[in-house]
Amino acid sequence: MSKQSRINKYIALCGVCSRRAAEKMIAQGRVSLNGRVLSDEDLSTMVTHDSDVVEVNGNRITPEDEKLYILLNKPRLCVTTVNDPQHRTTVIDVLRRRRKGVTPFKARVYPVGRLDFDTEGALLLTNDGELAHRLAHPRYEVEKVYQALIDGVFSEADSARIAEGVKLEDGHIGRAKARLISKDGAGSVVELSLREGHKHEVKQLLASCGYQTLSLWRVNFANITCEGLKPGEWRNLTEIEIKSLRKLVF
Repeated sequence: MSKQSRINKYIALCGVCSRRAAEKMIAQGRVSLNGRVLSDEDLSTMVTHDSDVVEVNGNRITPEDEKLYILLNKPRLCVTTVNDPQHRTTVIDVLRRRRKGVTPFKARVYPVGRLDFDTEGALLLTNDGELAHRLAHPRYEVEKVYQALIDGVFSEADSARIAEGVKLEDGHIGRAKARLISKDGAGSVVELSLREGHKHEVKQLLASCGYQTLSLWRVNFANITCEGLKPGEWRNLTEIEIKSLRKLVF
């Protein structure tokens, strides 16, 4: 029996983008199935892998045969997208930069979740759409650990407030395990461990305690760190790391 997938999942399996981003592309009329342009009324459409023809922006797509899993130490001042209408540097641009002894990255991958424009640190990129979807989904509570430099001295009361929960701009309640790492003069370095991810969540949690985030970096994603990688450098995940990620969400 021929394999079938829902249209958004099929697009993700082809390494084009995440399922959620695929739904937006469908709603924008950028996806066709067997010559028919789809709309947001077609989100439940099923695709037969070995016979249906799916095109995105006029280009036919097929599932990726080789699965790629990349860890990038994302530098500051680049956006976590494949393309940017404002022509800012993207994480894909960073992967493709030529460095001595490193082959420019040409394969099609996309980021798992997001890091803010001014945030650096551990970012996974892959063309494994199903794994990416699960790692980014709040249901699986994948741990993400951040460190932030703030403009004040973090206290135990601040830690308790953040653990209890803070209402975010999007209406969700954000919470994290937070602890003081170090303090220097009027500033502190704070570590926060989260199981969900909302836009600017770490900055909002710290702001709720009266602090401004001066710099922010993600030191750990699902127990994978950027140790040994300078900002802008990347490496392939090991087989052990890939298996550990799959064990977390499957």
